[in-house]
Amino acid sequence: MIKGNDPILLTPGPLTTSLETKQAMLRDWGSWDESFNAITTSICKDVVEVVNGKGSHVCVPLQGSGTFAVEAALANLVPRDGKVLVPNNGAYCARIAKILKYLGREHSVIDLGEDRQSTAAIVEGAIKMDPRITHVAQVHCETGTGILNPLPEIAAACARQGKGLIVDAMSSFGAVDIDVSKHPIDAVVGASGKCIEGAPGMGFVIARKEILEGSQGNSHSLAMDLHDQWTYMQKTTQWRFTPPTHVVAAFRSALDQFKAEGGTAARGARYRRNCDTLIEGMTALGLRTFLPRAVQAPVIVTFHAPGDPAYEFKSFYEKVRARGYILYPGKLTRVETFRVGCIGAIDFNEMRNVASAVAETLKEMGIKQVSPAKAAVTA
Repeated sequence: MIKGNDPILLTPGPLTTSLETKQAMLRDWGSWDESFNAITTSICKDVVEVVNGKGSHVCVPLQGSGTFAVEAALANLVPRDGKVLVPNNGAYCARIAKILKYLGREHSVIDLGEDRQSTAAIVEGAIKMDPRITHVAQVHCETGTGILNPLPEIAAACARQGKGLIVDAMSSFGAVDIDVSKHPIDAVVGASGKCIEGAPGMGFVIARKEILEGSQGNSHSLAMDLHDQWTYMQKTTQWRFTPPTHVVAAFRSALDQFKAEGGTAARGARYRRNCDTLIEGMTALGLRTFLPRAVQAPVIVTFHAPGDPAYEFKSFYEKVRARGYILYPGKLTRVETFRVGCIGAIDFNEMRNVASAVAETLKEMGIKQVSPAKAAVTA
């Protein structure tokens, strides 16, 4: 699927893009030009349809990384006197809590541990204990480990308790089904450089229209004011401030390829096959996954680092990179790990090659104990 000599990015984004997506960035666009504004309009329509939100939800694109869009969603859709519950089972959940602290939004955190799912029972129990909670901010796929949280059940729990739900779907959007017509969700937050396989640089918030319409005055920031961005776009079709034109054009191309492949179902199936092939190949080498398969999302896999004294991540990374693959460092604090992404314009054959590259690297480094140190065994 890939042409060229660049290393394959086995990361949770940026990721390896198709040649067609790269070529979409070769043209310059005027930010006020009608043809560019038509691209933005079409993107907003299509991403809402990915989550089956036509008629109830609208898309507000935003310049910047996914974290920009998460912060904007929290700042705009949670009133200043609201209180947010954050189920925390990883680094990106912790980042939401950090954002809320910066915003001055009251919040409470449930520390679950990095190998335990957030569940409806946990969320509902916490809400019942604190009636001041107005919203839940839930990471769908926590890429710190690769754990998938059960969004439909959590959405139902929030609805039963009459609480708003904001979903960080950064690494699940386009790969794991999200249906806002079946599961009450105030907002789904995504970004261009993830499972749709575009280039990084644009985030977007798919918000329930009536909630967005009532959010004026909540934002702490002009640049991140989703209500202002949306109302301006409705009037003019233009972005308020200079848009990332090449990124937007690439995302349009990536969305076209996503739809041609078969949408979320087909993209998710390819990623699941990638994930299964990767785990099979790495397990055959003696490497252990951090998570049990039952909670593993098909997006990124965390592996325990080898327990051999000869193992050192920087050297391991460089040697695997020299063989054509860029891995990701671990995000855990308790045990030493590394992560391997399964997403991007790659297929299962590439994952077989990854396992071969890792095998050759382990041999070159003289690593004999591939299994983790005993203290690291948690899964």
